[in-house]
Amino acid sequence: MPNALELIVGGYVSLNDRRALDDLRMQRRKLAVDLKARTGFDCRTTIQQIEEDINVIEAGLAQLDGAAMT
Repeated sequence: MPNALELIVGGYVSLNDRRALDDLRMQRRKLAVDLKARTGFDCRTTIQQIEEDINVIEAGLAQLDGAAMT
């Protein structure tokens, strides 16, 4: 069963909305950087989830790139 982000990315891909995917990826990257800079908290699990989210978003962007090439 796909998670919520996979459904969101799928929606953006079907709408051919590259900008929304880029914005989503940048937001996740910023969040990961902010969490990595924190001290005194163990954010490894959250950072791992964010990195998985970024992979899902990048896969969606790759689908858009593949569709543009055909």
